[in-house]
Amino acid sequence: MLLKKKSYYEQVYEVIRTIPEGRVSSYGAIADYLALGSARMVGYALRHSIMEDDIPAHRVVNRIGELSGRMAFPTPTYMQEMLETEGVEVKNHKVVNFKKLHWHPAES
Repeated sequence: MLLKKKSYYEQVYEVIRTIPEGRVSSYGAIADYLALGSARMVGYALRHSIMEDDIPAHRVVNRIGELSGRMAFPTPTYMQEMLETEGVEVKNHKVVNFKKLHWHPAES
């Protein structure tokens, strides 16, 4: 039986699905965990899935906690609103207590 290898995008989505509610991860942490590509490639993958119901793209921020992908969502405030419904405080487009809330895929 021949198994189909998962694409890079599929691997990125698989990791993002495991980010716990109320936590955030970064493009770079995901790229490092996969040991493939770069933070930018993770961003490209997310751009293609931004509104998929099973991919919580709103939980992925840049390396300093900024909502750098917010303009890819239906409205510029959507990402913040989604995070806030999960208890994540955002101020000036940046996650408050980012270091405490940052989740690395190696934690799972």
